[in-house]
Amino acid sequence: MTDCGCEKARRDLEEYLRNEVCKTSQTDIAEHLEHCAGCRDEALVARTLTEVLARACKESAPEELRDQVLAKLRAAQAVHG
Repeated sequence: MTDCGCEKARRDLEEYLRNEVCKTSQTDIAEHLEHCAGCRDEALVARTLTEVLARACKESAPEELRDQVLAKLRAAQAVHG
């Protein structure tokens, strides 16, 4: 039984989405995704998740929440320090 390319595409998907594969692999994976709905869906989910996580990492907590957390940490340090 020969692999239709899914195994390689899925194995290299994370690196592909970060543009960290060689040009040959990038072309092969892109062509595979063009013709394979299952792998294309998996790539879309992975790309969406990556974008959501990247946006979440750029957001910061409201100042009030930050102050509450710092106050609790200081109180815990005072008790245990």
